[in-house]
Amino acid sequence: MSTTYPSVTASSLAATALRWAGVAWFLVAAFGQAAFIWFILAFYGVRTARGDFAAWNDKPLIDGYVAGDDAGNFVFAAHALLASAVTLMGLMQLVPGLRRTRPVLHRWTGRSFLAIASFMALSGIWLAVVRGTYLSVVSAVAILVNGLLILLFAGLAWRSAVQRRFERHRIWAMRTFMVVSGVWFLRVGLMGWVLVNQGPVGMTDDMSGPADVVLVFGSYLIPLTLLELYFAASRRENIGLKAFAAAVVFLAAAYTAAGVFGTVAFMWGPYL
Repeated sequence: MSTTYPSVTASSLAATALRWAGVAWFLVAAFGQAAFIWFILAFYGVRTARGDFAAWNDKPLIDGYVAGDDAGNFVFAAHALLASAVTLMGLMQLVPGLRRTRPVLHRWTGRSFLAIASFMALSGIWLAVVRGTYLSVVSAVAILVNGLLILLFAGLAWRSAVQRRFERHRIWAMRTFMVVSGVWFLRVGLMGWVLVNQGPVGMTDDMSGPADVVLVFGSYLIPLTLLELYFAASRRENIGLKAFAAAVVFLAAAYTAAGVFGTVAFMWGPYL
């Protein structure tokens, strides 16, 4: 009997570490995405409400407002403002207590999340392909791939819910959350990289540098990879895998925290 206790204890510790690593990352992400919602409403929301559409361009890099382009301006406004709604609803889907105690609210916010996410994907593709709202060809391709993944994952999450395959639905919904959050992950990733390297190493103004290329595609592919690692470690009774996944997710939480700080302090705060 005594020989079984070490393995049981190690397994329990590894599982606990993995669970708390996931909680740590979620708390950091929730704070960072709340800040993202705040910025969208304080910057784009306020300017839109007062009819000062040209002031969308007060923040450099991307010109949201183009004189005479009414259709493009409308799509951009809808895309930018709905980002706050889809972010909030996405966070709500990840709260287990809400799923258990408010199932009706969970279903309706989930449906809204998937519907708005699909619109965001289509409008983002339209802005990149038709309007040309991008910094470089690399960033445009990254937007297209991200948009297609959102549509695919949202469709699979919806289908699995209709089929009442709820565990499969949960997995696809979490994958959808990761790719929908690509815009947020990109900003956090960029600022995290700058802070870690104490400067924009490998970056260019049009986001075509080697670090930029990794980050524009990695803004959704890296979170997806970490999510799959977390899923695999949660399903398997492998102490080493659980411990490794816990360590990686804790590191990801630390990097995300640094990126959130940098984004709020240097990318959003100065323009409010």
